[in-house]
Amino acid sequence: MKLIPVITEKGLKDAKNGRYTFLVNPGFRKPEIRKEIEIIFGVHVTGIQTAMTGVEVKRNNKGIKRNILPQKKVRVTLKDKETIDLFEEKSGKNKK
Repeated sequence: MKLIPVITEKGLKDAKNGRYTFLVNPGFRKPEIRKEIEIIFGVHVTGIQTAMTGVEVKRNNKGIKRNILPQKKVRVTLKDKETIDLFEEKSGKNKK
């Protein structure tokens, strides 16, 4: 199973509330996704929301069109006080 974390501003904001967003293959169902996330990250999943993205047509710098295939976006809710380390923001100043 391919789990790709979606790290955006909204995703990081939701991660503080215990909701994490991933992209998965469209063929996977909720029970399979729940089982894999619990095994990989060692957490307890309490809820799953899924959404399919449509086919997108994008152009490259030469003007050639290409189709972006549909993907399934999954938002996972965890038990209280459980986190996934991939979504943690690092704070601090960079030293030059």
